Amino acid sequence: MTSPTPAVSARTADFGAYVHIPFCARRCDYCAFATWTDRAHLMGAYLDAVEQEVRGFTAAGGPRATSVFFGGGTPSLVPAADLMRVLAAIERVDGAEVTVECNPDTVTDELLTTYRQGGVTRLSFGVQSMVDHVLVGLGRTHDVANVERAVDAARRAGFTSFNLDLIYGGSGESLDDWRLTLERVIALDPPHVSAYALTVEAGTPLAADASRHPDDDDQADKYLLADELLGQAGLGWYEISNWARPGFECRHNLLYWAQGDYRGFGCAAHSHLSGRRWWNLRTPERYVDAVGSGGSAEGGFEQLDDDTRRIEGLQLALRMADGVPLDALADDGGELDHLLVRHGDRVSLTVEGRLLANEVALRLS
Repeated sequence: MTSPTPAVSARTADFGAYVHIPFCARRCDYCAFATWTDRAHLMGAYLDAVEQEVRGFTAAGGPRATSVFFGGGTPSLVPAADLMRVLAAIERVDGAEVTVECNPDTVTDELLTTYRQGGVTRLSFGVQSMVDHVLVGLGRTHDVANVERAVDAARRAGFTSFNLDLIYGGSGESLDDWRLTLERVIALDPPHVSAYALTVEAGTPLAADASRHPDDDDQADKYLLADELLGQAGLGWYEISNWARPGFECRHNLLYWAQGDYRGFGCAAHSHLSGRRWWNLRTPERYVDAVGSGGSAEGGFEQLDDDTRRIEGLQLALRMADGVPLDALADDGGELDHLLVRHGDRVSLTVEGRLLANEVALRLS
């Protein structure tokens, strides 16, 4: 397998571009993102507005991107040529990482060939599970066979870098179901896997049904199993919920975790520059109208003070395999020894520590 440009940490000169695509064919039961299933008629006007926002940013002297990420929503739901038109407007450095999130249901050879020719270097497939009854319980539309077909199509199109995105802890998912998902994923030989514990977000169908809420102990067992099996398969953890073969870490996400600067385009997209965070108007209609009238799409902002940035930086670094400086943790008399491992002048979480990362983060100083 050919490795893309290696990157295990974000550099201060890195700059990311995120493009939010808010359209979905169906909304998953656990999803609280800014996505819509009844706005397909806006796709053309929306992508025109995103391209206009991008060009305005470039004309104002915005830096070239070292990574680009198309997220959503379902970016692979919109016409591939239109998505690539937006990508072409984003000025990028040579060798920039460009990722597009894809629903396996929407993947075709033609779509991925268009992506590849347009400059996409990496794909992220929303797999969630490789057990059909678990997928139904999550409200997903694809089946296991579609995942396998999508991965085969990616390889035929020439993609060597892709991610399989998983969720564990859904209603009706046994530990054996989760083991089967991991074994089937590993059999596809992915260079990168993300695995997230199902969370209950207010306002979702999942939140309204307490009988489907995940169990913390069950999720802990599933996390430990994921780390064990993925590690045995040569996928090393580099962030609490992410495992990769060497050189296939997601450069765009590394930028976020390093508190780097990035610019979000599209409705509800977030941006960060030197401690100022802001976000665009949430709905696609308001966003399109604002950009089309020549106004600002910004919906709100916050300015972080130095101490807040420092603590947030440590909290993010604690999630990474490289960890934090030894003196970043308050002296606890050895209470956290079983959750931490020291390497030189830094300390990182053990696998048990990753399960209690929020508690450890409270000791950061």
